[in-house]
Amino acid sequence: MDLTEISILVVAVLFLSLGAGLWVALALTLTAIAALMTRPALPDAQILATSFWSASTAWDLTALPMFVWMGEILFRSRLSEDLFAGLSPLMRRLPGRLIHVNVVGCAVFAAISGSSAATTQTIGKISLPELEARGYDRRLSIGSLAGSGTLGLLIPPSIILIVYGAAVNESIARLFIAGVVPGILLALLFMGFVAAVALIKPQTMPDNVDQLAAESSFSAFKRVLPTILLILGVIGSIYGGIASPTEAAVIGVVLALLVVTLQGGMSRAVFTDALMAATRVSAMIAFILAGAAVVTTAMGFTGLPRQLAGVIAAMELSPFALLFALTVFFMVLGCFLDGISMVVLTTSVVMPLVEQAGFDLVWFGIYLVIVVEMAQITPPVGFNLFVIQGLTGQNIFAIARATAPFFGLLALMVVLLALFPDLALFLPRTMFTGG
Repeated sequence: MDLTEISILVVAVLFLSLGAGLWVALALTLTAIAALMTRPALPDAQILATSFWSASTAWDLTALPMFVWMGEILFRSRLSEDLFAGLSPLMRRLPGRLIHVNVVGCAVFAAISGSSAATTQTIGKISLPELEARGYDRRLSIGSLAGSGTLGLLIPPSIILIVYGAAVNESIARLFIAGVVPGILLALLFMGFVAAVALIKPQTMPDNVDQLAAESSFSAFKRVLPTILLILGVIGSIYGGIASPTEAAVIGVVLALLVVTLQGGMSRAVFTDALMAATRVSAMIAFILAGAAVVTTAMGFTGLPRQLAGVIAAMELSPFALLFALTVFFMVLGCFLDGISMVVLTTSVVMPLVEQAGFDLVWFGIYLVIVVEMAQITPPVGFNLFVIQGLTGQNIFAIARATAPFFGLLALMVVLLALFPDLALFLPRTMFTGG
């Protein structure tokens, strides 16, 4: 079979497998088998076994279950209630008032959960009823929550950055630190938009004074201090070279257990439920990564990535034109797949193009995560839209319309990142590596 026929076969098997409802990992494995069968001389079983084993025993992946467990522990605590009550008085003087709690709350929780859906769910279940009860504009409340919830993918410890780092063999510590400045800047863009709407359309804000804002700023700060210390303990230990991402994940779990215990919320049920949920999520992601590793190996043997890279190179696209084409490609893909699946499915094909164009792999990882964030709020498969639909019961396309301005801000962030790569690369260059 020539490469064109192999391409058609691989795409057909992949989409038929996904369309039949198979797990992503199994669909990837079947696709790899189909690709390897086009090369009869290859030892298929040995390649499958070696790729699965190599992907499953990668040291970098040991950070994954620990960070997931940390997020699950805190998800079952009263952290979200403390965040809302603690941030409300701190936001009372800003135009937009409690709407900013959505943004800042999501940014803070993102730094301890690593998951977009968990961030949206945790903050949304507290903030949306409170905002609606106080008369805030529902569309702005929903849009700010859906947009800000995507920060869970970017601000470390990001699960998807761990997946990307393992897939492309890049330093997870550098990826984590690279996400800090873009994540903070994105949160500031969201807050700036909310403030602008509050000033231009004051009718979107309630006339009454928010009751939660009556608490003193100092008392409010004490509520969020444990969370801030936890974040500093995890991210600071990585940036300072004190701990690897895996060691920092263990630190995070210990601090999370301590915070929940001091809150009086620790019990046997909380501990075991969080542990089992983390085990299920981590096993799912590890299985997907193992399937992706097999596909990557199979694609290498067929020569498809090299052929595609050659075709793109022959088009002589500028780096910015290639970046635009990849953005459109990922956005279309994001209409049908979740973020982790997008990353693992495209790595073997896209990375040769990225390396040939001269993009830094750490920078590209941050770019990719922001594009995946855009896909999280794009119908029909926008995971954040589904989460908010479950919270509000509203039509998913109505939620998407409310989120549209924040989609535009994410697109603006992609442009800023392309124009100013140091937004992502400055902090990794200043990291203490301990060497």
